Amino acid sequence: MRAFADREPPIHVTEWMDAGAVADPPAVLVHGTLSWGTLTFERQRTLALRRRLLVPDRRGFGASPDLHGSRYTSDHDVDARDVIALLSGGGHLVGHSYGAVVAMLAAAARPDLVRSLALIEPPAHMVAIDDPVVAAAVTRARAFMALARRESAEDYLRIVFDDNDVPRPAPPDRLLRAAATALHERPCWLADVPVAPLASAAYPRLVLVGARDARAAGFDPVLPLVARTVADRIGADLVTVAGAGHDVQRDRPGETNRLLERLWSAG
Repeated sequence: MRAFADREPPIHVTEWMDAGAVADPPAVLVHGTLSWGTLTFERQRTLALRRRLLVPDRRGFGASPDLHGSRYTSDHDVDARDVIALLSGGGHLVGHSYGAVVAMLAAAARPDLVRSLALIEPPAHMVAIDDPVVAAAVTRARAFMALARRESAEDYLRIVFDDNDVPRPAPPDRLLRAAATALHERPCWLADVPVAPLASAAYPRLVLVGARDARAAGFDPVLPLVARTVADRIGADLVTVAGAGHDVQRDRPGETNRLLERLWSAG
């Protein structure tokens, strides 16, 4: 495990690389909200047989320090700067959920450092805000978070996990901290992502989305629409993964890993 950042205190980064793996360029895997790096990407650990993987914890999550000097507990712009620091020598970039928006911002700011870009269920709603379905989803998300922020971190965990009969990941203290951070982070679905630098980039681009049940309720069902719009606007290949929900890389690790290796080979 190593620590990286362009300023102090550094974020925490887990480094996976098996004997004989390619050290450079590495792949940087950026996790989403209510999680941390090794939890989100634990089923991508086998990719380190062939390539060095850098798996950071975003500020306020995992073993990384809290974010200070901001009105938010987590901020996608700060995360993007941290990711750029990890890409100092160039690398492949993978982001899931909130981390996908972070990856888009980092890649847009420093396209010269990116060898390939993979976005898993990117909630970049502002890219598709002209669609009334997406606009309505953003309105609902604002209302939901306004109510959720009045609750405790434990209450939020009950809403997300217990009310949906989903097992809580361990350890409990790390999950509780992640919930406290997630309640007051800067919303990634309101991020102003520059599309033009991503669309004109020379590196290959991939968007993965889960083929979720169309009857599912809430904010989640709009993500396939957002993903399709993002893929179209940045010129990325779009792959809908059967049998996967929002956590594509966890639900279908075999297919996800094959697609990532193929993308990295092209970049």
